[in-house]
Amino acid sequence: MAAGAIRVGIGGWTYEPWRGSFYPEKLPHKRELEYAASKLTAIEVNGTFYSSFKPATFAGWRDATPDGFVFALKASRYCVTRKKLAEAGESIERFVGQGIVELGDKLGPILWQLAPTRRYDADDIAAFLALLPARHEGVALRHAIEVRHDSFMVPEFVAAVRAAGVSLVFADSAKYPALADVSGDLVYARLENGEERFVAGYAPAALDEWAATAKAWAAGEQPDGLRYVADEPPAKQPRDVFVFFINGAKERAPHGAMALIERL
Repeated sequence: MAAGAIRVGIGGWTYEPWRGSFYPEKLPHKRELEYAASKLTAIEVNGTFYSSFKPATFAGWRDATPDGFVFALKASRYCVTRKKLAEAGESIERFVGQGIVELGDKLGPILWQLAPTRRYDADDIAAFLALLPARHEGVALRHAIEVRHDSFMVPEFVAAVRAAGVSLVFADSAKYPALADVSGDLVYARLENGEERFVAGYAPAALDEWAATAKAWAAGEQPDGLRYVADEPPAKQPRDVFVFFINGAKERAPHGAMALIERL
């Protein structure tokens, strides 16, 4: 059985401490995306959480990056911060319709990140998952949901997400629960425990383990040593894998991503 593709990247591409440590000192700011995409294989866009963009902007990102590069887009805050997620339909349509399909085959998963204060409400979550569109203007959409409250750590939630065909986000985080159950046709991992004392944010041995874990995910497995809550594992199938070095020791994130790519 063939394995899925593994893509590794960072959150965004504009961060001043990266100049001189990741980006060459004199690199024009307008070429930062082009440079980052030459070293990495994916980027998680955080800006789409805070504001909308013109179709031409997404087309520009598409044209500035090489074949095979993929963008994950964080969905608008207006979709995920409302009191009732079931009422997010109009905001979801607005987010999806702003021009993201201009990315073409460089459009990766959409990240629906729930607030840490959001508790599990089975009916509300089921209604929200039903609102996530499978396609827009003929382009297939892939969805990953990140939960950050312990109340979601129950088999019923995993079953609901699997039934909806939505993937779960695994976060290696010191602050939030790490839900490793696999769902949907992809695995979305956010590595948030980077430390400044390591050149790549994580110790070499830890990066070796993440490389092995990513390969296991791509082969359709649920690796040992992570926290699962579902009663049954998912069907074994190849899955595309997205791994992002996010937050913790952010100045080290590009080096962590490159070190993981080298191991893969």
